[in-house]
Amino acid sequence: MSFFGSTTQPATQPDIEVSDPPTDSISALAFCPTADYLAVGSWDNNVRIYEISQTGQSQGKAMYSHEGPVLDICWSKDGTKIFSGGADKAARMFDVSTGQSTQVGAHDAPIKCVRWIDMNGGVLVTGSWDKTLKYWTPGNPNPIASVALPERCYSLDVQGQLLVCATAERHIVTINLSNPTTIYKKIDSPLKWQTRVISCFPAGDGYAVGSIEGRVAIQYVEDKDAVNNFSFKCHRKEGATTKDGTNVFAVNSITFHQQHGTFSTAGSDGVMYFWDKDSKTRLKTFDAAPGPISASAFNRTGTIFAYAISYDWSKGHSGMTPGHINKVMLHALKDEEIKKKPKK
Repeated sequence: MSFFGSTTQPATQPDIEVSDPPTDSISALAFCPTADYLAVGSWDNNVRIYEISQTGQSQGKAMYSHEGPVLDICWSKDGTKIFSGGADKAARMFDVSTGQSTQVGAHDAPIKCVRWIDMNGGVLVTGSWDKTLKYWTPGNPNPIASVALPERCYSLDVQGQLLVCATAERHIVTINLSNPTTIYKKIDSPLKWQTRVISCFPAGDGYAVGSIEGRVAIQYVEDKDAVNNFSFKCHRKEGATTKDGTNVFAVNSITFHQQHGTFSTAGSDGVMYFWDKDSKTRLKTFDAAPGPISASAFNRTGTIFAYAISYDWSKGHSGMTPGHINKVMLHALKDEEIKKKPKK
């Protein structure tokens, strides 16, 4: 059963390619919240920062390195710092004004996720495969707090007072940041297969979860809103490789538009969709990428959508064959692609 109606339209202008992209798989994209800069994290161990013009032209401005693949990136709210976590088990901070990077955190296993929390002067939260969350204040070599997770951290997001963390074995943990060291609620994912990504609603009252099985769940935190929970299929193609005759692809990225509250999904099938969860409508389909889409991001004004075309490791090491494309593309958004539809 499909919850979403379709309003597919042809693309009217080509998307613009970012110059001098990473040389290996792209793991994360993050736009600066105060200026037109895009940070890109890669498996080539580097974080690159590009300046993006109003016309979509790009110019490389800075780069700093980890000692292993970069797995996630984020910005401070004031746009002066970039934070990153990687397979080298380190969290690093890049100061935009000085061009210097310093280590600001560490775990006992790779750091999969980093997010900036705009409270108490600013706190960095890191989620690791060592089954912990840690909170850091830059300049303090020791974490200010730690939270034990039920399993390895796979995906993490923060919005307002809500922190959500998806782990291995399909656990989902929510934390109210007014009490940041206590797990508020732990549930099993409403999706049957491994979680790939989790992303908070802009209102901070729920989240979307994507799995390796081409399915997304819309989930509210409070039980009183459970009537609005639902899940739907996406990122599937007709074929003959599974019992039901479909090819099923991982949902790699879910990104919410902060102004409209709509969201995008991007997958291993090289397809992107824009959705309105409230009217259960598919707003737009983009089916042009020559490879998996591994990451995506909206800019601060919600006028540009960036997406990365690169190997997403959905087929493990065996899928990392020579010749994979690594590109970051910029799409100029139109209102009809991303604005909410009236409820039916």
